[in-house]
Amino acid sequence: MKLKTRLIIAFFTVTLIPIVLSGAMIMLLGRYQMGAIEKTYGVTGATMESLSNPMQVLGGVTENLYNELHGMIEGEPEKLEDVTYLDEFNKKLIAKKAYLIVRKNRTVVYTGKDPEEAEEVIRQLPGYGGLGTTSKNGIYLGGEAQSLVKQIDFYYESGERGSAFIVTDVGNVIPEVQQFFTDMLLCIVLILVFTASILIFWIYKSIMRPLGKMEVAARRIKEGNLDFELKAESDDELGQLSMSLEDMRKRLKDNAEEKVSYDKENKELISNISHDLKTPVTTIKGYAEGIIDGVADTPEKLEKYVRTIYNKANEMDLLINELTLYSRIDTNRIPYNFSILSVNEYFNDCSEELSLELEAKNVEFGYFNYVDPEVRVIADAEQIKRVIHNIINNSIKYMDKKRGKINLRVKDVGDFIQVELEDNGKGIAAKDLPNIFDRFYRTDASRNSSKGGSGIGLSIVKKIIEEHGGKIWATSRESTGTTMYFVLRKHQEVPINE
Repeated sequence: MKLKTRLIIAFFTVTLIPIVLSGAMIMLLGRYQMGAIEKTYGVTGATMESLSNPMQVLGGVTENLYNELHGMIEGEPEKLEDVTYLDEFNKKLIAKKAYLIVRKNRTVVYTGKDPEEAEEVIRQLPGYGGLGTTSKNGIYLGGEAQSLVKQIDFYYESGERGSAFIVTDVGNVIPEVQQFFTDMLLCIVLILVFTASILIFWIYKSIMRPLGKMEVAARRIKEGNLDFELKAESDDELGQLSMSLEDMRKRLKDNAEEKVSYDKENKELISNISHDLKTPVTTIKGYAEGIIDGVADTPEKLEKYVRTIYNKANEMDLLINELTLYSRIDTNRIPYNFSILSVNEYFNDCSEELSLELEAKNVEFGYFNYVDPEVRVIADAEQIKRVIHNIINNSIKYMDKKRGKINLRVKDVGDFIQVELEDNGKGIAAKDLPNIFDRFYRTDASRNSSKGGSGIGLSIVKKIIEEHGGKIWATSRESTGTTMYFVLRKHQEVPINE
């Protein structure tokens, strides 16, 4: 799941879950508190509006007592002059958070509450016939009074006007309503905490845990420990980051292994150079000492000694040149001079040159060209000649037949020309064949110095062919011979539309 999708889900989770759960909890708490109000105050038909509008509840609380007082006034109005009755009735009102006020003409004759506390209410009481209240409805007195008043007008037996007032203090909301709002606030807080906890757990699991693993992986990489695997747990941005970190780890590990291999090859190179240079140097030294000591006491011996020294010096020069060339090729510092070459002309010239060289070394040479005269390639003539000479020199080096034989064949294979160099030497073992193009690899494990060479000739060949966009491979049978193959892409002119 994408990180953007997670954020959208988190937004709707924070928004919708609290709203839905809060609504459900408000409904449950409302029903519970409505039942409590009905039970405590003896009212019926309480609704959610009762909780949001306490005046409606307070009006219903004194409904029965209002009806009782109204019935008594109609039947026995004289009781309103009986203080004992008024006190008893007032006790009933006090239980409902209300009290009674009785007025005769304009004089208050009874107050069910401390006169000083009821002073503001008494001051705002309407006159006779001033209210049209019912058992359920009253009039609200504001200011410092903060009371709900229900008025019943009547006449005393003496004919004087009287008014009885049931006063309910609304200065404080009834406890059930207060409890409802307190519980509602607490529930909303708990719901928000619950929602946040779920999101934190989800975010930790989907974001923090992968980040933690990547942090551990980064620390391991920093410490140089690359022998582990970082698996992506998802296909989101964090998963892609994990894959990138894993790719970086693999590359660093490959580079580290390549460096170890390179260092090993450098040590092997130094060892090879030391070994390969030691023999000709020892020979040169020995023959030079022979000349100094007068061992070469005839012109024939002297000429032999000098020629041997010269040949060994040439071997050393060839070895150093090979190593220098490989170093330049390996670091891509050799300039290639590519040009368009006629395949027939180029390989005809090569064959003439090779024929003379191999004849002098008592090696039979065969040349076979199966390519049409118009076929051309783009190549560096000097470097391709170096490829052919390296392969042939390698064949001669390991030739074990009295009469050596080397064949050069050039074939047309579609978009490429294929060059084959076949010899009848001792061949290469199957286990060695895949490695012959590796640098410093020798099939001669004992490194018999009589064979000469640095062990990098074929690796130079491979590097040059690959730089030409071609490829090289070999087949071989022990005691029968080896065939080297390489291909070069043909040059094809692109027609220009006029």
